[in-house]
Amino acid sequence: MSSAAAKPKHQPGRHFLQIPGPSNVPDRVLRAIDRPTMDHRGPDFGRLGREVLDRLKPVFGTEGPVIIFPGSGTGAWEAALVNTLSPGDRVLMFETGHFATLWQEMARKLGIVTEFVPGDWRSGVDAAAIEARLAEDSTHSIKAVAVVHNETSTGVTSDIGAVRRAIDAAGHPALLFVDTVSSLASIEYRHDEWGVDVTVTGSQKGLMLPPGLGFNAVSEKARSVAKTARLPRAYWDWEAMLGINPTGYFPYTPATNLLYGLNEALILLVEEEGLPAVFARHQRHGEATRRAVRTWGLEVLCRNPAEYSPVLTAVMTPDGHDADALRATILERSNMSLGNGLGRLKGRVFRIGHLGDFNDLMLVGTLAGVEMGLATAGVPYTKGGVQAAMDYLGGNR
Repeated sequence: MSSAAAKPKHQPGRHFLQIPGPSNVPDRVLRAIDRPTMDHRGPDFGRLGREVLDRLKPVFGTEGPVIIFPGSGTGAWEAALVNTLSPGDRVLMFETGHFATLWQEMARKLGIVTEFVPGDWRSGVDAAAIEARLAEDSTHSIKAVAVVHNETSTGVTSDIGAVRRAIDAAGHPALLFVDTVSSLASIEYRHDEWGVDVTVTGSQKGLMLPPGLGFNAVSEKARSVAKTARLPRAYWDWEAMLGINPTGYFPYTPATNLLYGLNEALILLVEEEGLPAVFARHQRHGEATRRAVRTWGLEVLCRNPAEYSPVLTAVMTPDGHDADALRATILERSNMSLGNGLGRLKGRVFRIGHLGDFNDLMLVGTLAGVEMGLATAGVPYTKGGVQAAMDYLGGNR
């Protein structure tokens, strides 16, 4: 057999999936998905649908409706835009990283005029800049402000409460859209309290599911605006969903088996571990990871400690050392996947995911894989990062 046709080498043990999503799926959720598909028009499905839609509300921090689409976070982005805006409407957006950039590009393709405030990919949204820009907009030409809560490409979290206060201080009627694809169910989030009009997320990160579901939580203001919005929509139409969702059903075929898994994941998050404990766990793991990085003598991409992400840590490699080569070494030697640098960060950073179904021992194993990889790849570092993380974890339960 030629080398080109040779089978991949078997690596014993479980693969460490430490990218910042898709995250590890709990075995209980996998078992829930692995059930016979039920009739999505039958009575059992209606009960399941009502349970799932009700259990989602505390995760979003809302008393209002949450819409579930068979799709991805990208589809949920589009749903937020097409249900509320018309061709030529202006939206204020912020370049916090790769995913903020992609959302802005989607808006432009849909015929929306975007004001894209440039950023350094190391900082979150500047609430003062929002207030100043909206205060200038006396004609209220800006119809929405769209921000990413946790920028998956950078490990930077923006203060959504501060964004809401800025909009209110300017006395501006703009809608507030928030991407929570990598933050929901991992970082505390308050859709209602923060006056968010559309919250966007996906299934494959904090909700601990495979990819395949996209979500919108919507305010009454957003639903009212949707009545006169003129961007075309069919599959993504909210009202088609909201008209039938109170019965637990969907207007077209739902991702039935993923809904089994979602219900089980919500039981784990909300009813068994409890959301405050989930959020605290992510904070602990983020801090332990950063302590390891600092001990190694490497630099965390996020500049402002107040904006550190509990979900992932993006780490800069020293000049002259390719982050992708390091990732490849770690994959080959330790059977562990780390996140790559996206967009302008390609080859410059690697991303350690510490979210979802994750505990202290898994984090220590992850950091050990990174520390061994640094040595093998010849990246200059100082030993002791794993020990620094263990010292922190051992003293902070």
